[in-house]
Order: sequence, then C-alpha cells, then structure tokens
Amino acid sequence: MFRLWLVLKSVRLPKSHQRVDHFRPSPSDHLPVPDLKEDPDPEYDPREQDLVERTLRKRLGSNFDPNFMSISPPMLVNFSAPDNQVKLQGPMPNDIKKLDLTETPYGKRLKVGKKARRKFLQWLWTYTHCPVVYTWKDLGVRFWPRYMKEGNCFSERSCSFPEGMSCKPVKSITKVFLRWYCQGFLKQKYCTWIQVQYPIISECKCSC
Repeated sequence: MFRLWLVLKSVRLPKSHQRVDHFRPSPSDHLPVPDLKEDPDPEYDPREQDLVERTLRKRLGSNFDPNFMSISPPMLVNFSAPDNQVKLQGPMPNDIKKLDLTETPYGKRLKVGKKARRKFLQWLWTYTHCPVVYTWKDLGVRFWPRYMKEGNCFSERSCSFPEGMSCKPVKSITKVFLRWYCQGFLKQKYCTWIQVQYPIISECKCSC
C-alpha cells in the first residue's frame, strides 16, 4: 500500500499558530500521487523573498536530488524506450526461465530446440516487461524544487499473453521536497517551508 505523508520536520511555530494536525493532509493509496487540491488564492503563495535558492538549498540539505528534482523548467519529455528498444536489465525472471515449453494440455510433448526456446523466452520476457516511464511534473509554486521526475507504469497495452493483465507499481522510492504551508487567515496567517516526503514509482510488475 502506497501512501503520501506530508510530514512536519523541525518546524517551530508561534503558540497561537500551533495546529500540527493540519500539517498532515489526507494520504493517498495510489501512485502516482494525485494532484493536491490547492487554495487558488495567491495570498497563500510564497513571495519572492521566500524563494531564495541558497536559503532553500540549505534547508533541503542532502535531500536535494538532481536526478528527480529540478529548480528550473526541464525538458518535458518522457524517459522510456519504444518496445523494440527496451533494454532488459538483470537476470531473466525465474517464472519465465523455468517454463516447460514441451508440455501441452493434451498430454503430448513437443520437441523444442534450445535456440528456439531461448528466442521464445527472450520474446516473452520483453513482452511482459513493465518499464517505469518517467516524465517531469510541475508541482506548482508551493513546492520546492518545483519540478519532479514522476514515474508511471507503462500502460499502452496489456503485458500478458494472452491479454488481460497490466503493469502495476510494486515498489517506490521517497524523495523529500519543501512545501510552502500557511496557517490562519489573512493578516493572522503564518507561512513557512516544511519538509514533505513524496513517493515516486520505481518498479512495476505485470499483474492482475
């Protein structure tokens, strides 16, 4: 089960503004994380003086990961390869490697040469492979860095033979961003940057 927890870390607020329960929005059981519903009022946006890169980098510290986050707009492209260019990594999965191609539903056995067997298993591995498709996502001005590389499971076709199954997330990694958070209303409001943990799909698998 995947959840998005926006976690308060080392934030000291004036006593009149301490409502810690509001720092933890409702979690999500699905990945990628759905877009958050934001208050459209620009009064709740960070000001220019709140967006000093040097200060924010210091606040985020070693959590800044240029492989998954960007301060300026990156090239909004995906990072997946076409089916005929998929590079399979690691050893062939055991459930494919151990397939017995000589058995039939009718009790008869087929003769399958080593070369034909190897080519068929390689094709089956490629066909059922579920790559993670990465695209850059604009999180909005209330996140820093503003741009995140989001993972999605390949979904252009079924991953099973015969068809019916699809690629679904099985693992995720967590990246820490800064989130602009305001409490109170109008002149009484207090705003600050807090650290939030953001899950990103890192592995997909063919399943029902």
